[in-house]
Formats: sequence, structure tokens, C-alpha cells
Amino acid sequence: GQVLTSTGAGSAPAFEALPATGKVLQVINAVTSTETASSSTTYADSTLSAAITPSATTSKVLVIVSQVGLLKNSSDNGGKLRLLRATTALKEFENDFGRDGGTGLNIVGGTGICLLDSPETTSATTYKTQVACSVSSNASVAVQHNSAVSTITLMEIGA
Repeated sequence: GQVLTSTGAGSAPAFEALPATGKVLQVINAVTSTETASSSTTYADSTLSAAITPSATTSKVLVIVSQVGLLKNSSDNGGKLRLLRATTALKEFENDFGRDGGTGLNIVGGTGICLLDSPETTSATTYKTQVACSVSSNASVAVQHNSAVSTITLMEIGA
């Protein structure tokens, strides 16, 4: 966390603290393999979430999500996913996974998002994903199907 500096004028070198700007201050990682299914067009929480407590209100949080085991059960339906900070929707990052025009089962590998957020708080802040049907509620969609492992990583970046 320090760097040795010298003026070059014959004075003794001194240690100075490195600036926090742009440094990764902490990393939080969470995983889940618990399947979450939905048969509604209204978003519902998946089991993928993690919380971070930023050390300064100016800090940024880099959110990296890998959501896998995406499934469309039947009907000409699809699924959608979004990322939230607490109750605030930040970004819909998938809006029709699994939809293939057919009425059979369709399993898709996965999707993800990388987003730099400014929570402007030093309180514990939870990031999570939500899942819903994109077309109708006459069939179900799911994430983490067959115990596929999804991950969320939160990195506090000094600003």
C-alpha cells in the first residue's frame, strides 16, 4: 500500500501511501446451484445474490454475474433476467432466453453481465438477479437447472 519516492536532490527517500483511486478494495463472491423457476411475467428473486459494504460513498462496485442452466420448459415462451441493487432494477441483461418458436423443452447454456455501479453508500448493499417469463405465464422458465452453478462477484473500486 506504499511506494518509495525520492526528489532526486540528495534528500532521503520517503514512503508515501498509494492513492486508492482505481484500486480493488475488496472482493465478495457468491455461488448458487439451487434452481429457481418462474411461471409468471412478473420478476421474482433467483437464489443468486451477494452483499457488499463499501468503505466510502464515492466507491464504485463492479458487478460480474454468470447465470447458467437457463431453461424454457414448454410452449413458445422465453425467460428474462435482470440485475438489482437492493430493490432498484439496474439492468435487464436477458429478455428472451430459451425461446425458439417451438413448444418443447429448451435448455440454454448461460448468460451474464458486467456492470460498474455507483451505490453512493457505506451501508451493506445487496445485488441479486431476478427471473421471469418473457412472453406468457402458461409455461415455466428456470435458472440453475440440474444444479448448474451460477456466480456473482462484487468488487469495490476506490474512486
